[in-house]
Amino acid sequence: MVLVIAFLIGGILTGYLIRNHRRLIVVASRLTDGAIFLLLFFLGLSVGMNQQVVSSFSSIGLQSFFITLLAVLGSVLVTFLFHHLFFRKR
Repeated sequence: MVLVIAFLIGGILTGYLIRNHRRLIVVASRLTDGAIFLLLFFLGLSVGMNQQVVSSFSSIGLQSFFITLLAVLGSVLVTFLFHHLFFRKR
């Protein structure tokens, strides 16, 4: 846990130091996107290798779809409300 917090603090300090260097910010953004894609790939890989999860796709698929749909609709609703309340031009 200490290592995780140390990396977080190191990232914050590095971000603070490079905040005015546009080229470094672009590189950091691309590296972050690549890391997220790799994490998603390995998450899918671990799900695909788990026989119990794969065999129960048919039963959990519909529930997962509705949970995802409701989560997206809730996010859109909250975003709309925040935009309407705080960012609308008067």
